[in-house]
Amino acid sequence: MTQPAFFPFQDLARTLLPHAGDASGDGSHDTSHLQRVWKNAAAIQAEDGGDAQVLFAATILHDCVPTEKNSPLRAQASRLSADKAARVLSALDWPQAQIDAVAHAVAAHSFSAGIEPLTLEAKTLQDADRLDAIGMLGVARCFYVAGRMGSALYDPLDPHASERPLDDRRYALDHFRAKLLKLVSGFRTDTGARLARVRHERLQRFLDEFADEI
Repeated sequence: MTQPAFFPFQDLARTLLPHAGDASGDGSHDTSHLQRVWKNAAAIQAEDGGDAQVLFAATILHDCVPTEKNSPLRAQASRLSADKAARVLSALDWPQAQIDAVAHAVAAHSFSAGIEPLTLEAKTLQDADRLDAIGMLGVARCFYVAGRMGSALYDPLDPHASERPLDDRRYALDHFRAKLLKLVSGFRTDTGARLARVRHERLQRFLDEFADEI
């Protein structure tokens, strides 16, 4: 039997989802993304440990201040989301220590922010979110976001950027070498790293087959 979405925190999900930022219309950061990140986070937590409730709240609220990939505020998005998450949980009378733990995990999850995750929950959320950026889901999300930004699929004159700088704002294919292929080396948990290697291989296989077709 399939477990319900957000198991075993369905009640907390109903409380937090209205604050999760899903109204932005960004299909790469919608409720399905939160479901997948929680699935990843729960799989890591089951093997590596950590406070499951803190991790769940951080998962639901990690993108609660939506920011487009090409926004000048992108590097600040996770800090803004952390501040909002703290306000939401404070209004729910959460203990300050748990609020601080959630806020740190939210702030540190972002690739753009460059904040070092100091807790197991923060490391787990960062890994869980990055798992959704690689593998076949990463491919789908990459091209979806490129479409939102008005990017081309690739440079027809130099698709692999052999004689030009990478430019992933203009070409979706450039984003693989600019970021996605680099993610596998930065996973923080044992379980996350193991899962990442599988998805990295899928990412590389996609690129090889894409290159063959073009």
